[in-house]
Parts: sequence; C-alpha cells; structure tokens
Amino acid sequence: MQAARRVLKNTIFLYAKMGITIFSSLYATRLILNALGISDFGIYNLIAGLITMLIFLNAAMAQASQRFMSYSHGKADKNEQKSIFNISIILHFIIGVLAIILLESIGPFLFDGILKIDPDRLESAKVIYQFIIVSTFFMIISVPYDAVINANEDMLFVAIIGILESLLKLGVAIYITQYFGDRLIIFGLLMALVSMMIMAIKSFYSHQRYPDVIINIRKYFDKVLLKDMTSFTGYTLIGQSTSIISGYGQGFILNIFFGTIVNAAQGVVGQVSGQLGAFAGTMLKALNPMITKSEGAGDRELMLNTSFTGSKISFFLLIFFYVPVILEMSTIFNYWLVEVPEYTIIFCKLLLLRNLIEQLYVTLYSSIASVGNIKHFQIYNAALNIFPLPIAYILFSMDYSPVALYVVFLFYSIFQGAIYLYFAKRECGMSIKKYFEEVIFKSIITLVLITFIVLVPYSLIELEPYRLFSVVIINTFAFLVVVWLIGLTRIERNFILQLINRKKGIIKS
Repeated sequence: MQAARRVLKNTIFLYAKMGITIFSSLYATRLILNALGISDFGIYNLIAGLITMLIFLNAAMAQASQRFMSYSHGKADKNEQKSIFNISIILHFIIGVLAIILLESIGPFLFDGILKIDPDRLESAKVIYQFIIVSTFFMIISVPYDAVINANEDMLFVAIIGILESLLKLGVAIYITQYFGDRLIIFGLLMALVSMMIMAIKSFYSHQRYPDVIINIRKYFDKVLLKDMTSFTGYTLIGQSTSIISGYGQGFILNIFFGTIVNAAQGVVGQVSGQLGAFAGTMLKALNPMITKSEGAGDRELMLNTSFTGSKISFFLLIFFYVPVILEMSTIFNYWLVEVPEYTIIFCKLLLLRNLIEQLYVTLYSSIASVGNIKHFQIYNAALNIFPLPIAYILFSMDYSPVALYVVFLFYSIFQGAIYLYFAKRECGMSIKKYFEEVIFKSIITLVLITFIVLVPYSLIELEPYRLFSVVIINTFAFLVVVWLIGLTRIERNFILQLINRKKGIIKS
C-alpha cells in the first residue's frame, strides 16, 4: 500500500507537469512551423530526428542502468548502488565517444547523395548536424544521472525540470519568429543549447541530492558487476538501437521517395503522438521503478500484478485522449495549424492506432528486464526490427503512397507484442491466458464501448465547434463509467476507493 501511494504521489507530480508542458509544446510547434515554413520544418525534423532517436536511445540506456539501481534499492545495498553508478559512468562515456565517431563517419554519406535536401539548404542542414553531434555526447554521458533520479523516484524534480525545458523551448520558438537571419540554423543551435543546459542541471542536482552519486572509480570498481552491466547494456543496445534505426529510418525512406514536405507531415504527427502518449508514459515513468524494486525484493507476484495494472491503466489513459482526437482530427488540426501539411491526418490516425496496440504490452519490457535475462529477448527484437524498412522500401518502389509505411508498422507492432508475451511467460512465469483476460480483453472491450457511445454525438451533430465540444463531454463521461464498471477489477476499484477515503480523511483532519 505504501509503494502504491508513492506511485500515486509521483504520478500526480508528473501530471501536474504535463498540464503545463503539453500546451506550451503544441503552441511552440505552431510557431516553429510558421517561422520555418513547411520545407525547412521538414529538413529540421529529418536531421534533428536524430535527437529524437538519441533521446529514445538515452531513455533505453537509462532504463538499463536504472534496472540495476532499482534492483539494488530493492535489496537496500548502498555500496552496490555506488558501484553501479561508477560503472555506469564508465560505460556511457565509452558509448558517447563511439557515438561521436559513428555520427561523424556517416555524415558525409548522408549529405552527399542519401538525403533529398534542396541544395540551397544543404549547408544549413550540415551545420545542424554538427550541433546534434555535440549535444549527443552530453546526452549519453548524462544517462547515469537520469537512471539515479528515476531509481530514487524523485518525480517532483522530474516535473520541475520538464516544465523548465518546455518553457525554454517555447522561448526559442518565440525568438525565431522575430529572428531575421537563417532561422533554421539559429533554431538548431538554441535547441541544442537547451538540451545541454537541462543535462547539466540534472548532473549538478544528482551530486547534491543523492549520497550514492559519488565518482570514485578506483574505490567502487567491481569486475563482476562490470561484466553483468556490460552484458545487460550491450544486449539492450542491440535491441533498442535496431528499434531506433527502424523508427528514424522512416524519415529517410519518406525523404528519398517523397521529399521534405512529407517529412514535415511526419514531424507534426510526431509532436501530436508524443504529447498525447506522454500522459500514459508519465504514469509508466512513476511505475517502472516499483516493478524492478519488487523483483529485487524477491516479490515476483507483486512485480507481475504491477505490470498487469500498469499496461491496462496506461492504455486507458491513451484512449481518453485518442478517441475524441481520432474522430475530430480534421477539426483539431484546422484550429491548431495555419497550414496542415499533406498526409498529416492519415499519418496521425495510423500512428495513434499503433500506439494503442503497443500500449497493451508496454510494461512487459520492464518485467522482463527486471528479471535480468534479456539476451534472447533482445536478439528476437532486433531481428524483428530489421524488416519494416525494407518492406516499406519495396512498396514505395512499386508506387505505393507514403501511407503504406504506417500500415507496415502497424503489423510490426502486433508481431512485437507476440514476442513480449512469449518472453514474459518464459522469463517471468507470466500466464498469457491471464494477461489476455485481465489486460488485453478488458482494454479492447473498454475501447469499443467508449467509441460506440461517442459516435452518437459525432454522427448526429453537424456544426464542427458544437460537435467537438459534445464529443469531448460525452467521451469524458463514457470513459469514467465504462472504465470503472468494465475496465477495472474489483480489487483495483476497492484500492482506488481506499485512496479516495484516505485523502478525504487527511482533508477533514
């Protein structure tokens, strides 16, 4: 109960952050798109998509380090926590150097034939690429600090730093609307500086806040731990790097066949998906340390139950926003953006559908990683990650539209779910039948019922503003009723009621 209350408190901190950051981020996208124009916005999303890719890789590596730190927290071993931090520093410094070498090596090939960029904007794209390389190194070496913050479940700081980052990026967006030089270059420079500033703050805070954040490699070096962490991080990199290449490669494939205009549509879609998906990701950020700590404390049943509930609740959080957004997407985009790039709406609908599929098994990764035996799991994942881009390339060569890419990745997510379920059963002893009954079946039934209810005002009301308002209101009531009666189990409902009664008692006293 104490752990659950801690998760709830951390989730509240993170959602308070979301309430501020989502609107500033979406408004910043509107300003940036207008300031740069569709073509330059497409160039930035193509090149700076590396930042998105590396942030994802950064999160994956942080999760690998966090696994050991959270597991050690579950065992309450302070010396081991210090050793884990120091070894993590060594590993990520090496990875950072290798990343710089790799990025500098592939740069000439990207700009001399692979990327389809207007010759007049090629030099600007190359400058942005160098900004990315510099920020990449600092991003990678900051991974141990992200892992420490997450393992200590310090979500108040995460919320504060997230709000600061969002406001700084909004400030950059406002500034470039007033800038009269090359807006693409100054935008790339300022975004890189913001990322580096945020990483520096995280590092300073960690050294001041946590006693286990002490850099003394000679004193806290542990060969056995180094071997275990190197193996775990290595296999995580194999799986996650192929996944990231597959994801980022979408922009390359689209650029080769369709140019930067379609990349602009992809960039807008990424913003929408990222902001809406953050509501579910926020809850998982607070939940994942509890999954690993439960396994570290030897409580496999609690670990699996937490994973079950986490996947289901994160799915519910997505459908609360996704149902009205998917139905009213054209109206929303017309209000949000001055000019909507071609393919944006269909891209967005397919990507949101893919996100829903992946949300059905999202916490199983943390469960498998908490046990620690990830070798075969990551190899299978890496093998699956190879296929979508070649298939999309073949389809585009046969004159299929850009939409085909997003359809291919829908099927990819379904196959990935099967791999997650198989390894959760194999490594964690999870019952697939139970997972289908308690998570997948309840989630899909909840989605179908809410959608049918919301379709009533959507079908009957023609005027857009009134229809949008009605859809949002009916969706809210339908969500609360259907999730409570159908989506949640009796135990989950009782737990929520206990938390509500406890809060009432605190307020009255």
